[in-house]
Formats: sequence, structure tokens, C-alpha cells
Amino acid sequence: MEIIHAHKSYWKEYDVLYMTAVEIEAVELLLLISRLERWDIIEWLMWNDPNGIYSDESSLREFGAVMTKEDGTEIMLRQAEENRVVKNLKLL
Repeated sequence: MEIIHAHKSYWKEYDVLYMTAVEIEAVELLLLISRLERWDIIEWLMWNDPNGIYSDESSLREFGAVMTKEDGTEIMLRQAEENRVVKNLKLL
């Protein structure tokens, strides 16, 4: 697995706000994630949870391996759903 240093960001290239992942329906989120590269998922995770261990460098240091796209997808789906629940509770 490659270490990410520089890449084109889906979020910046298509002018998509990170918060979009929390605001869209689950089916739309799955479609969005299917268009993302591994590093785009990591970028979102790092934005959503700045204290998490998501970058390749941090993951290698802490776990001895980088996050796979599949692992990142699972974490992103879980975090987006958790944020959606919290956001909806605040609206009540």
C-alpha cells in the first residue's frame, strides 16, 4: 500500500463540503463513497475526527500498517451515521 503524500482531493476538485457526508441520506452516502479514493476517505476521517489515527504516517507508527479503503469506508459510514444521529437530536 502506498503512503499518501500528494493527491487530488475529491472534496476540493468537485467543491463538495465535508459536512455533505452527514447531511445526505444513507443511499446517497454509499454512492458518494463509491466515487472516493482511499485518500479522500482518509481526508474526510481526519477532518471529522482530528484526534484519530488515519494518516498513513500515523497508522504505520501506531499499527504497523496503513488503513485500507475497505476499513476507511466502514469507519466513515459509522462516523457519518453517528454524526447524523447527533445532528438530528440537536434539532429536536
